Amino acid sequence: MPSKATLQFVRSLHQKKNRQQENLFLVEGAKSVQEVLASSFRVEMLLGTSQFLADHAGLIQQQRCRLDPATPDELTRMGTLESNNAAIAVVHMRPNTLPALPPNAWTLVLDDIRDPGNLGTILRIADWYGIDTILCSATTAEVYNPKVISASKGSFTRVHWWYGDLEPVLKTATQPVFGTFLEGDDVHQAGFGTSGGLLVMGNEANGISPAIEALVTRRITIPRYGQAESLNVGIATAVILDNVRRTPPPPAPSLVRRGQGGVIT
Repeated sequence: MPSKATLQFVRSLHQKKNRQQENLFLVEGAKSVQEVLASSFRVEMLLGTSQFLADHAGLIQQQRCRLDPATPDELTRMGTLESNNAAIAVVHMRPNTLPALPPNAWTLVLDDIRDPGNLGTILRIADWYGIDTILCSATTAEVYNPKVISASKGSFTRVHWWYGDLEPVLKTATQPVFGTFLEGDDVHQAGFGTSGGLLVMGNEANGISPAIEALVTRRITIPRYGQAESLNVGIATAVILDNVRRTPPPPAPSLVRRGQGGVIT
């Protein structure tokens, strides 16, 4: 049974200032906790039902973390979910290090995405389409917010992110910078090519900020066929990434065999 101090500590991590102070965040629910146990994240403490702890003993042993058995009612009172009959993990944050942009690959750039649910959905969409690098403006929702972690459905363990000033990064980018606007090249006909690039998604209400817009090298849009005023930013990200992945890959190199008569392809 978790102590009163443990209960209070876990609940304190609902707040961003305490997460930042402790450098710890919460992962809740069977699926997400199982994912984080199997990932490269370091788990500090695991609170779970006796059934969950028994079912995942192998993964738990690899983490070598503190264990606290808890009832579903205790987990629900400690956490942020409406109900939790499995586990809560207290996990160490990763260093906020700017990654090298992968060559010939795609990187998502999030310019002031404020809604935690949208950010979590975007992490999940990026994971689905094989995008593992995301650059976030300082004003984008905090990735360690429990709503983000929950909405990502475990994808936060496979996507790498960085928060900071986007302008210097985009200014030095050697790949094309695509931005989403109400007017631009039709995403269905854009022909994204095979060299990769950076894809900027803007704020839910205001779009891409003027400073970042100035660094976009190609404007793209999702054409509207009906009367809806706008698309959710998560849905828009999925539509664009689906079209990015439809671009055919470069042809495979010819098989070359050398024989007595010369080169045969």
